[in-house]
Amino acid sequence: MSNLTGNMKYPDFLKQGGVIGCVAPSFGCNIEPYYSAFRNACERFNAMGYKVDLGSNCFKGDGIGISSSPQNCGRELTEYYLSEENDILLSCGGGELMCEILDYVDFKQLEKAKPKWYAGYSDNTNFTFLLTTILETVSIYSPCAPAMGMEPWHNSIQDLWELLHGRKFQFTGYPYWERESLKSAEQPLVPYNVTEPRILHIYPSGMGEESKNLQPALKSEKEGKKTQTGEKNQENTEAIVMEGRVLGGCMDCLVNLLGTKYDNVVNYLEAYKKDGFLWFLESCDLNVFGIRRAIWQMEHAGWFQYVNGFMFGRPGCFGQDMMGLDQYHAVVDLLQKYNVPIIMDMDIGHLPPAIPMLCGGYARVCAEGNNIDIDYMVR
Repeated sequence: MSNLTGNMKYPDFLKQGGVIGCVAPSFGCNIEPYYSAFRNACERFNAMGYKVDLGSNCFKGDGIGISSSPQNCGRELTEYYLSEENDILLSCGGGELMCEILDYVDFKQLEKAKPKWYAGYSDNTNFTFLLTTILETVSIYSPCAPAMGMEPWHNSIQDLWELLHGRKFQFTGYPYWERESLKSAEQPLVPYNVTEPRILHIYPSGMGEESKNLQPALKSEKEGKKTQTGEKNQENTEAIVMEGRVLGGCMDCLVNLLGTKYDNVVNYLEAYKKDGFLWFLESCDLNVFGIRRAIWQMEHAGWFQYVNGFMFGRPGCFGQDMMGLDQYHAVVDLLQKYNVPIIMDMDIGHLPPAIPMLCGGYARVCAEGNNIDIDYMVR
């Protein structure tokens, strides 16, 4: 691993008329609705005056859990990151086995390269997280390129676009979220089907003596919907403010990296401990017990040293209750000992829309009721 300097690198933001590079280190856009959505995104970029630089794997699907072989995917990612022919990189999608490409990504060359924005989520944690913790480069945990093919754009997609240009650094989340997508092979360009009001669950200081706060957060969904999004939720009456360096991604991928040669987290935490850390975490396939095991594993690996707060996205198993364990107890029971704020059911991850998260960036987060503000600072 590289020697950390303690100075995070921010890539140059996208300029009007710049070149958007697209790569497929995880799934490619070879099937519907991703093929048409990605094609439309590229056409939209062109119509707005931008050029698109497509990697050779973008429309492939001959790999296992990824677009092509691990060798091809690792080589494409390395070459496109090093290339002077594009200005930023957008991932074509998430997938299953992006971890297998890491042995074919030339991190030594990337360390010498000019930093470049890379945006993607889910399986892309295998690169967004390592860009930060190994290469000290800020990355963007956000929807992938095909999401930018929806018509019309959701506000979250516009927010990502503004962030890529360096025009917006403050985000407030979105009033409703999507439980069931309407996107299909027949309707590849439909926007998010946002029907569910955002209801944040806030534990101001990880509970401690305030353990009574947990029960109101476990209200039934029916009861929770009585509170209008954007208004003060009666169970979330205490405003919280936290700040620090933002770090995280998809827990399904993070625990897979933990303990491998790509796990440079403890070194990274030591290099930036003066800032403190705000962990953002979400999950795709993990059930509530998988989430709890992931939290336990990260904690015992020393990943939560110097933590100033936690932000959890809505899990893929949203609303699940297994043997008396739900998504809230899966997290709060283990993390309350840190005595820092925990915010749950945020707009992060697999149940859209999603706030673009600057992994490795510095942020101030304010939350009260169902309102949240994330203010990124370039430092």
